[in-house]
Amino acid sequence: MMTDLPLDQVRTLLAAVDEGTFDAAARALHVTPSAVSQRIKALEQRTGRVLLLRTKPVELTDSGEVVVRFARQLARLERDAGAELGLTGTDRPTRLSIAVNADSLATWFLPALSAAAAELPICFDLHREDQDHTTRLLRQGLVMAAVTSSPDPVQGCTVRKLGQMRYHAMAAPGFVARHLSHGPLRQLLSDVPVVVFDRKDDLQDGFLRGLAPDRPAPTVRHYVPASEAYVQAVLAGLGWGMVPEAQAAAHRRSGALVDLAADRPVDVPLYWQQWKLDSPALTALATAVAAAAAAAQVS
Repeated sequence: MMTDLPLDQVRTLLAAVDEGTFDAAARALHVTPSAVSQRIKALEQRTGRVLLLRTKPVELTDSGEVVVRFARQLARLERDAGAELGLTGTDRPTRLSIAVNADSLATWFLPALSAAAAELPICFDLHREDQDHTTRLLRQGLVMAAVTSSPDPVQGCTVRKLGQMRYHAMAAPGFVARHLSHGPLRQLLSDVPVVVFDRKDDLQDGFLRGLAPDRPAPTVRHYVPASEAYVQAVLAGLGWGMVPEAQAAAHRRSGALVDLAADRPVDVPLYWQQWKLDSPALTALATAVAAAAAAAQVS
């Protein structure tokens, strides 16, 4: 049983993951690196599993992820209980680690943080990750909650549907005149430059597969891994790209961007996943996130 695991060993494993190395964990815990190594080795012997790969930084195994999730949840419960009891040292703001995709962060998510922080003393540790990959951070125990595209709950988590983000294939008028005015869009689009967020971003290729499944993926690809800068790159005519409705609307009205296929938007579902914990801070944040998504018409 998890309750049979020595807490000093569990906390040491968590420190090693958070700090990245045994030496850094030792400094954080005010013990020697040898003590860190011995505790983690003893924990592995007790569980009968390898929990960490001794790389730099250390990497969790699947079994290690289970123990780290337990460690974070235990720490959260201890802190919440201490705050309710008024114990000294538990009156500092609650720290919540959250995974969120860049487009949500740039459009509708920050008001949710503000609303939650106005209700309770909370500080946030945000991890920016593609919505298709945020559940990985939940599984690893690196975050307590995440905006994700997956409706399938990570073990130990609840799921709440937020709605969906709508994306449009857009380009600057000059780009359209130069590259896309001499033939059907489905034949031309794969042969012209495209702006891509990062190497995990499949929105542009997915749109093209739906439009012209027989055409290859674009070879000229500009990677711009920041939401606002991404839109600016499309505006500047570097290439075409999938722009969120919240960012596209004003540019469409002004004529700064052209919707290449107004009848073919791409909708990405968004869900909120969080640990199954009776935590006032997590509850307040979940409520604020749902309200912010609804107010922004993420639907």
